[in-house]
Amino acid sequence: MRDPFIVPAPEWVIKATTPIAERLALPTLPFHIHEIFLAFCMYQTIHSYISPALSRLFVPQRYAAFNKRTRINWDVHTVSLTQSLIVNSVALYLIFYDEERKNMNWAGRIWGYDGASGMLQGLAGGYFIWDLIITIRWLDIFGVGMLMHAISAVTVFSLGFRPFLNYYGPVFVLYELSSPALNMHWFMDKLQLTGSIYQLINGIILISTFFFCRLVWGSINSVYVFTDIWHAMQHTGLGDDMMPLSPDSVPVFADATGVMQFAGRRELPVWLALSYLASNIVLNVLNYYWFYKMIQTLRSRFEPPLGTKRAESKSKSAETKQEILNEEPLVQKGVFDDGRKTLEIQGRELRSRRRG
Repeated sequence: MRDPFIVPAPEWVIKATTPIAERLALPTLPFHIHEIFLAFCMYQTIHSYISPALSRLFVPQRYAAFNKRTRINWDVHTVSLTQSLIVNSVALYLIFYDEERKNMNWAGRIWGYDGASGMLQGLAGGYFIWDLIITIRWLDIFGVGMLMHAISAVTVFSLGFRPFLNYYGPVFVLYELSSPALNMHWFMDKLQLTGSIYQLINGIILISTFFFCRLVWGSINSVYVFTDIWHAMQHTGLGDDMMPLSPDSVPVFADATGVMQFAGRRELPVWLALSYLASNIVLNVLNYYWFYKMIQTLRSRFEPPLGTKRAESKSKSAETKQEILNEEPLVQKGVFDDGRKTLEIQGRELRSRRRG
């Protein structure tokens, strides 16, 4: 499918970015650099202008009461919600209606280029570049972990312009199907809807989409992508100096104007294969871990039998009572160091009275 983006890349943009793209070994980047730029500008506009304006219109008192940290997070979640709705819609459209993509064999799935999938890479790339800049700007709020995630996301999506695994772009973008519910859960906490029936319904949607999209769909397609990479290894080996595939090995896409037009020598560098496989495995492990933590967090919002809110409250109350009963040992351990001298004086006076 040809790139359906409403504005094609201007010729001067393609010519200006081609030398840089060639040095970076990203030959399809010039055709989508404008989509990256426009997506970045759109997300920044939402963050700086649209989200604050809409928030002051619909929840003025709540938004005005937020401190700086919460307000930044609120606007970032607004961008995340918008982005997830856009890329999910595009990914589903490509999966159902892109006939060229449907007909790809294993070689096409590894090295093939599809204009529509390239557009999706551009839209997602613009978001992750924006996310990287936002994370760097407010590193004290988002932390080093989010910075590493942003760097990894920009790197992985950039590899799609080699092109590499263009076919799987829409597949793994569907991880984001759980993001709208995840963002809504965060918004409900800030709007004092924690534990409400609305958050319960949203929580069920969140758990369901996360389970089926990330754990089931993600794990199954990870097996598929590992299988395709294995086929590539069998036909070309794993290295930087492999011989190109013969046209007979990829009969559907042997022409130079089809989806294999940017395939080049169709080699599979060892760093590329291993880095992608490692990233995929780490992401899948994190998804299982996040799913476990997500269930714990959701249950803490509600009372038994489905939730653990009441049980946790009792537990915290018991811990508080125990700390009060054990106040003297806590003082000895330095918990109240600021008042240590006063307590020592009072202790000496008390012992003197008892002796008297």
